[in-house]
Amino acid sequence: MSRVPLSVLDLATVREGHNSTDALRGTTEIAKTADELGYSRFWVAEHHNAPAVASTSPPVLIAHLAANTGRIKVGSGGVMLPNHMPFVVAEQFALLEALHPGRIDLGIGRAPGTDQATAAALRGVSPHLTVEQFPDHLATVLALLGDDRVTPKGAERLQATPFPETFPEVWMLGSSTYGAQVAAALGLPFCYAYHFAMSSDVDTAARLYLTNFKPSPRFPEPHLMISASVIAAGTTEEADYLAGPSRIMALSLRTGRLGPIVSPETAAATELSDLERGLLAQLPGTQYAGTADEVVAALDTLVERTGAKELILAGTQFDPETRKDSLARIAKAWGL
Repeated sequence: MSRVPLSVLDLATVREGHNSTDALRGTTEIAKTADELGYSRFWVAEHHNAPAVASTSPPVLIAHLAANTGRIKVGSGGVMLPNHMPFVVAEQFALLEALHPGRIDLGIGRAPGTDQATAAALRGVSPHLTVEQFPDHLATVLALLGDDRVTPKGAERLQATPFPETFPEVWMLGSSTYGAQVAAALGLPFCYAYHFAMSSDVDTAARLYLTNFKPSPRFPEPHLMISASVIAAGTTEEADYLAGPSRIMALSLRTGRLGPIVSPETAAATELSDLERGLLAQLPGTQYAGTADEVVAALDTLVERTGAKELILAGTQFDPETRKDSLARIAKAWGL
């Protein structure tokens, strides 16, 4: 059976009893494994002021990961544009592309991705103002990265790097219909964040994007990628046990009790209230946990439902070795 490409999304999660250096070493090893297994992309996220996430600066981490892998495309999932000046983002990713031609993705998100105080500290201005300026800032980034259709005011004389021969691939990210509509209007590839937006309508966003897509010079056809949170293990019971840390993480995000990723043992021993069980019914932490065949069957259904041309696999696991094993099982069952 011919299946769509698979990619990997990683947050460089910090686990109990370990530090940021350990987390980044783990992400590096996971990236190398994904490269060897035949995954198409390896993206890292942008989070700030979060005890469980070491991935605070995607461009820095992307440079490291691209230098430590050989084939796989490396990118951001994503850069939260309201947190940054658009010229800085364009320069960073143009430089990455010059270092690793043809291997760099720039996934752009509209949300600050953090609390308002942290967002204000990043830019020194109100996060509400920068979100409102998102369309203009996105246009500036596109123009600086070689999109001749866009000529934003004030950027006519700017160059992200002199004499570029290739440009990073720019993606629009989103967990709502807004991102789908922007990507469709601009002829950009679109990644829907289904791994943390299960309650929202992925089907509506996919349909809006695919129906309204306007071809662009770089993308004559729409390219829809859907994220999903997965873990595969030898048995369904083992996968459910290993998914325990993701459930505690999902609850901590909603209750404000943030901390490092707990172990499966700690997660299993944690007593949950009725309210917490109700929250997990809406967002279980890991969407698809089971054997490789069970996970692949669920992913096949997701592709059929949405018309996705690619899937990107997220996952919160305590041990990087667990994540590597999960990716290997899925790659084999998928036929990578």
